Order: sequence, then structure tokens, then C-alpha cells
Amino acid sequence: MAGKLKITLVRSTIGSIPKHKKTTEALGLTKLNKSVEQQDNAAIRGMVRKISHLVKVEEI
Repeated sequence: MAGKLKITLVRSTIGSIPKHKKTTEALGLTKLNKSVEQQDNAAIRGMVRKISHLVKVEEI
């Protein structure tokens, strides 16, 4: 887990619970189809696991 993750928001957060909306904003995902690169660590993996139904993840 030393690489990076490319995280893309593929589903809208409209109608999601507030905790999931805050998680997407904390990851830097503000708009649909926006991608961000984050370090691959346990904290980021946990955040992605909580919103896995909203995002697509690729290992870089």
C-alpha cells in the first residue's frame, strides 16, 4: 500500500446520507466525474469503502 489511488465520483451524492456527502468532500470530490489522486493508506481505503457505491477506484 505505498502507491496512489485514482478515485472518480461516478454517482451523484444527491439523496445520500450527510455522512457520505462529507466523505466525498473530504476526499476532494466535488463534481460528478471528477477524479483525484490520493495516497494509498488505510484511512483513505476506509473512506472509499464507505462510499464504494458512489465511486470508481483505480490503483496507479
